[in-house]
Amino acid sequence: MTYSLTGVRVAVAAAFFAQGFVFISLTTRLPRFLERWGLDEVALSLLLLMMVLLAGAGSLVAEHTARRVGSAALLRIAFVLMVVAVPTLVLAPAMAFFVGGVAAYGIALGLVDAASNMQAVDLEHRYDRPILPSSHGWWTTGGILAAAVSLATGHLSPAAGVFVVVVPLVAAFAPYLPHQRADDDAGRRAGPSWGAEAAGPVPGLTGPAGSRRTGTTSTPAGTTTPAEPVPWRPIWLVGAGLVVFYMVDTAASAWGPVYLARAFDAPGNLVALATFPYLVTSIVVRLTGGALVTRFGVTVLLRVGAVVAFAALALVVLAPTWQVAVAGFTVLGAAVALVAPLSFSAAGRIAAGGATTPAGAPTAGGVGAADRARTDAVIARFNQFNYVGALLGSVLTGFVGADNLRLGFALPAVLVLALIPLAPAFARGSLGRR
Repeated sequence: MTYSLTGVRVAVAAAFFAQGFVFISLTTRLPRFLERWGLDEVALSLLLLMMVLLAGAGSLVAEHTARRVGSAALLRIAFVLMVVAVPTLVLAPAMAFFVGGVAAYGIALGLVDAASNMQAVDLEHRYDRPILPSSHGWWTTGGILAAAVSLATGHLSPAAGVFVVVVPLVAAFAPYLPHQRADDDAGRRAGPSWGAEAAGPVPGLTGPAGSRRTGTTSTPAGTTTPAEPVPWRPIWLVGAGLVVFYMVDTAASAWGPVYLARAFDAPGNLVALATFPYLVTSIVVRLTGGALVTRFGVTVLLRVGAVVAFAALALVVLAPTWQVAVAGFTVLGAAVALVAPLSFSAAGRIAAGGATTPAGAPTAGGVGAADRARTDAVIARFNQFNYVGALLGSVLTGFVGADNLRLGFALPAVLVLALIPLAPAFARGSLGRR
């Protein structure tokens, strides 16, 4: 099969962009939905709890469905479901339709999260260099554009947000990496035709020329390494870091606008400022993430980021005005930007480290069907850590801050420091420096 890796990379970027665009479009309109349906912080927390649990269910479905139809087809199905869900919740004529729309969106959210990261991890293996930071950077780009649109249209009815479905509709037709069956491996070992050459090897990711890196050893061409159990312990450690990130990220994106509106009585058309600068600083760091990892190493970046994130959240909690709170959110975006992409990258490397690998397959594109299925399954399960963090960030922030949202943001401020001891786990099979 002939196709362009460059084209696939653009498609994966489009998937992340669409996910970020829709998610931020909805969260920046949460204050308007609260007003329309008469919801308080506790009711909103319960609604977010439902959405997060259904997103987790969607990720579990993705694990099993991707084995049969592949992550590309799964991603397209998920985007179609999103196209149906968003208008349902935005244009809902009654509360039942609104809740149903949120439920359908939650399932689509989990499917897209899992499938898009499957595609990105596979693409990173084919390029043999960091791809996840820039892929997640496109999520942030979509979020920035969505926040900017929300700022520009804040005076309009929430129904104006229905236009966002155009983005996932377009993403559904992008040329993703096709499904690879186990019986395709023989043909792949004969040498597939790639539309683009992968970049050169990166220390810590590939072995010597003519071999395929498996864990910490290289296997000579023409041989096959035995399958090894997935090393779940290091994956759990990295997953704990992902929980911390999504706890902070969801608190900022879901509750930031509400915090500005309720704690400071900020102008309604400006509450998206809790999200917009947070995303701007995030994308600056994510788009330079590959170079930063190579220069400073994963461990140093994550530990420094944890300390800065603690200071930023403390500023949010203690802010005397909404402008100071916005400054805190701005610094926070840069501090935690690399946690998610580096966690998925680490999980993908750990999963691939013990896979059965036909060593004669080309390094730049030779990811066998067994390897890919194993990695896809691990990524789908690993994505569950996303929703544990989202539960802590969205639900507990609301419950703890039911009377005072400042207390709600104090929770992630303390827990983000857990990244300091967890940082070395992200450096296993590091893409560059540890």
